[in-house]
Amino acid sequence: MGRYVLRRLLQMVPVFLGTTFLIYVMVWAVPGDPFEGKCGERDCPESYVSAMRERFNLDDPLLVQYAKYLGNLVQGDFGLTSSGLQVADRIAATFPVTLKLALVALVVEAVIGITAGVVSGLRNRGFLDSLVLVSTLFLISIPVFVTGYVVQLVFGLQLGWISPTVTSPTIGNLIVPGFVLASLSMAYVARLSRASISENRRADYVRTALAKGLPQRRVVGVHLLRNSLIPVITFLGTDLGAFLGGAIVTEGIFNVPGVGGLVFRSILTKDGAMVTGVVTVLVLVYLLMTLLVDLLYAVLDPRIRYD
Repeated sequence: MGRYVLRRLLQMVPVFLGTTFLIYVMVWAVPGDPFEGKCGERDCPESYVSAMRERFNLDDPLLVQYAKYLGNLVQGDFGLTSSGLQVADRIAATFPVTLKLALVALVVEAVIGITAGVVSGLRNRGFLDSLVLVSTLFLISIPVFVTGYVVQLVFGLQLGWISPTVTSPTIGNLIVPGFVLASLSMAYVARLSRASISENRRADYVRTALAKGLPQRRVVGVHLLRNSLIPVITFLGTDLGAFLGGAIVTEGIFNVPGVGGLVFRSILTKDGAMVTGVVTVLVLVYLLMTLLVDLLYAVLDPRIRYD
């Protein structure tokens, strides 16, 4: 297991280098003036432009720029914004809020999605199965921003059951935004779980367990569910990274002070250092979650071993 983890970590190095290089190129090497609009309607003074280009090493060749950025990144230095603020400090202030929101959404997605999928798969072609299929199709058909506005309008403003905005990013206050963020993925998890349960319930090992006289609950919980959850775990693992990167709309609707709003404002103000720093953190999260999912395979299926 240790050698496998080490091998996977080494495999992540070229992936990290490739993705961060592409991000850096797309942010800093695009045509146009990266400091346009920094001085209002007037053109920025030459002294300001020269200072900014020197700060961000823009006069160096592209590979040299990226090498310097990567060298600072290894030391934990994400650089400075165009206004002189530390990128790492801004990320440290907002990333925990988005991470908390993403974890709440992941729990909601897993609990509701897997439960609905298991019930639907075990009650194949019954009323509950039809209800789950119709409900998930309804959620898939509606964009997340529409779901967010409807939930905020109906349950927040009209009925008053929830707060229309998040005043404090506690777990309780993030349940509704987390449900909205997870609504689309929750439907996919339910359908994926249903398909996996429906396929595996006819497998030989399930029939053998039932023939031995094992209780239905044990057959489903120990044998059927563990094998059926492998594709679901893969989806859930990659979805955490998707939640972190895709929370911009949900955070905007419910006024959550997270990374989404930070990225949105940085894009509007053309703050390349902030955008590059945030996306680099998201790349790291994706890579670590991929490794964690692979390790969980061995927990769910004893036949899978990493040497």
